[in-house]
Amino acid sequence: MGVQLAKWLSKGFIDTDLLVQARAGESMQAFQDAHGMEAYRQLECDTARSLVCANCVIATGGSVVYYDEAMRHLKSISRIVFLDVPFEEIKRRIGDTSERGVVIRPGMTLEDLYHERRPLYMNYAEIVINCAFKPQDEILGEMRNLL
Repeated sequence: MGVQLAKWLSKGFIDTDLLVQARAGESMQAFQDAHGMEAYRQLECDTARSLVCANCVIATGGSVVYYDEAMRHLKSISRIVFLDVPFEEIKRRIGDTSERGVVIRPGMTLEDLYHERRPLYMNYAEIVINCAFKPQDEILGEMRNLL
């Protein structure tokens, strides 16, 4: 959705997951397997904190929300938009977390992760868009009208 929004708004697009992978030189999952979850989270935080851009849509990795300094930096260069997607939809999209590079502590379920992160996203968001049962074009239209 970020790419489409950037096109609609005639802006650049940055995906921090891709930047993290480029910095790591390997996939998110391979980096986590080799260096651990905390090293990955720190790399994600450092990557977000290093962003310098203007006139861009930025899509972040999910765990960047754990780092206040990263979120404050992002807020200083952009508006924070939270796409509030119901848990069941997230579960359907993600599938098997063991192969997706999802930063999740051992023993934690995807639902636990959702309930842990959602309040953080809500805290940092300047704009919250309820995405429940809405087609992508409708969500993009809402974002375009609010930005």
